[in-house]
Amino acid sequence: MPRVCQITGKKPIVGNHVSHSNIKTKRRFLPNLQEKKFFIPEENRWIKLKVSAKAIRMINKKGISACLKEAREKGYIK
Repeated sequence: MPRVCQITGKKPIVGNHVSHSNIKTKRRFLPNLQEKKFFIPEENRWIKLKVSAKAIRMINKKGISACLKEAREKGYIK
């Protein structure tokens, strides 16, 4: 499974390791993903999502239903 948040769409980005002597080598910055179960009261069921820490905070603030609706509109969830 790809390392992509299912709510925000965050993906790994590319950057550089920079040594003390200023030599640069490529590296990847991975998003802080967690696999978490959420209860959807409208459908009376649990779903398992791979979400970033920021997405968990967003779900706590807006609610799971609103976040799922937004993610479907943006195409992150089918």
